[in-house]
Amino acid sequence: MIYSEQEEQYHIGVHAGEIGRFVIMPGDPGRCGKIAERLDDARMIIQNREFCTWTGTLAGEKVSVVSTGIGGPSAAIALEECANLGAHTFIRIGTCGAMQEDILGGDLIVATGAVRMEGTTREYAPIEYPAVPDPDVTAALREAAAQRDIRCHTGIVQSKDSFYSQHSPETKPVAQELTAKWEAWKRMGCLASEMESAALFIVGAYRRVRVGACFLVMANQERAKAGLENPVVHNTDSAIDLSVDAMKILIQKT
Repeated sequence: MIYSEQEEQYHIGVHAGEIGRFVIMPGDPGRCGKIAERLDDARMIIQNREFCTWTGTLAGEKVSVVSTGIGGPSAAIALEECANLGAHTFIRIGTCGAMQEDILGGDLIVATGAVRMEGTTREYAPIEYPAVPDPDVTAALREAAAQRDIRCHTGIVQSKDSFYSQHSPETKPVAQELTAKWEAWKRMGCLASEMESAALFIVGAYRRVRVGACFLVMANQERAKAGLENPVVHNTDSAIDLSVDAMKILIQKT
């Protein structure tokens, strides 16, 4: 069923007029309030399951923060229901684990595409269709990063469904396949692994809305395996600042 703009959305529980056309999407509902602090006059609208919604203003425009939970299925639901209510520009802000040895915990990554190693997008588009972000949103994220003079990498990320199949592939019955593909992504220059971007990019393309993504690198298991320094960083402030700055740029250019 496709819900109209007048109906309460089934999962996020939001009505028309309660969210803006511009939406920042963290995975963790616990981060919504922290992001909303960067907005003016923000208030929490509702929390239902993993979906927490705040709305305020930024640069004079109504902007919302809507959490997606973990993984592609719930991320797709959140984006679909926000799009039903008229939202047209989305920035995913998340965390990731780096895959290239020159990337450190605390660095930021802006995605230019996502490996579709997950299941959600197969119910939207054939596997040959690429999962890529909107170029304007990506450009705004890169512009915001340049203005802040921070360590920020731009490139392809890998989206997966199973967290533990990444971190302990040898324990899984399909260990050989998991390990071979991980090595292939690394050799292709894949920057990091996360769990939502492919779904958001594909659903965004289907719904004809603009989607981009940026991440805080929490750690790098490849550096750890190589015996290199591997700082572990949990503070997402820099990624939040980047997403808010980029959204402001997009608002001003709309």
